[in-house]
Amino acid sequence: MSEYQWIRLEEAAPGVRRLLLHRPEKRNAIHNAMRGEILRALQEADSDPAVRVTVISGAGPCFSSGYDLKSDLSADRPYFTAEVGQPWARHVSEGWMSIWDLAKPVIAQVHGYALAGGLELVGACDLAYAASDARLGHPVLRFAGLPDFAWFPFFLAPRHAMELHLTGCEYTGEEAARIGLVNRAFAPGQLDSRVLEIARGIAESPASVVKVNKRFVHAVLEARGVRGGVRMAADLQAGPHLAEVMAAFGRPEELTRAVRDARRREEG
Repeated sequence: MSEYQWIRLEEAAPGVRRLLLHRPEKRNAIHNAMRGEILRALQEADSDPAVRVTVISGAGPCFSSGYDLKSDLSADRPYFTAEVGQPWARHVSEGWMSIWDLAKPVIAQVHGYALAGGLELVGACDLAYAASDARLGHPVLRFAGLPDFAWFPFFLAPRHAMELHLTGCEYTGEEAARIGLVNRAFAPGQLDSRVLEIARGIAESPASVVKVNKRFVHAVLEARGVRGGVRMAADLQAGPHLAEVMAAFGRPEELTRAVRDARRREEG
């Protein structure tokens, strides 16, 4: 198994690997190095016959506060993507969608909060479970236009997707389960054990059956246009829509500052 700096791996149960986002002092803010490690670890698990399912969770008080806007997200990107549309959105979306292409399921386990890019990582996972008191949202939609990984309209009912996009609202874990942002919510003290129970059940199923079931659901989503829709969002961000957002704030650095301020307020 490879060595990692920004994540931790542990064997949580037979066939179940836990991937722990490990920047607790930064609320597990996701920079390019961490993204690269997440994807590399998941790819290694996919080729490891001892692993049947991976659970992603966060160290410290939360799952993830989002992308690390204090880092240079344009530098040291962990894989190549063509300069098409809005380059960052296209790049990060292609990475998260690669999780859908893995043979083995990936589960998000959310405690504390999952905001902005943290919620986008939740959307990349095949299943998601949250503590009932968790907070899930994308507050920067009020300021920065479309999300970088725009998965919401394909997984939520249109009214809920519209509410999230137009208001940047925040949901508790219970509310997130009710609208389909996550599968289910559990009491905070039961989250670990209940998610592990679900993961163990998957791990005990025949691997070939799990693979074909995962592939089938994603094939249907693709037939409904999920990948084209996500990529279209990146293209829209590169056009006059982004210019209007920038004009509203005067300069790009003012927009970045407004996004950071919004996230600080949401993080308390």
